[in-house]
Amino acid sequence: MTLDPKLLEILACPEDKGPLLYFEDAEFLYNDRLRRRYLIKENIPIMLVDESETVTEDEHGKLMEQVSSEGISPTFDL
Repeated sequence: MTLDPKLLEILACPEDKGPLLYFEDAEFLYNDRLRRRYLIKENIPIMLVDESETVTEDEHGKLMEQVSSEGISPTFDL
């Protein structure tokens, strides 16, 4: 299920307050600056730093390739 576009416009990383990348098929939001993943469970983004996941260097590279190839854009512009 897709997150509401209006919700995506206002979602920001709770730590650095910057935009996130929405990986709809994998159901998570990603902060590429901090390499932190926020899971989406039952269509609800879990936006707690303590519950986020830090990704490895290799996984970050794969995610950024996916961003480039699929045209995934940030939730908002700085």
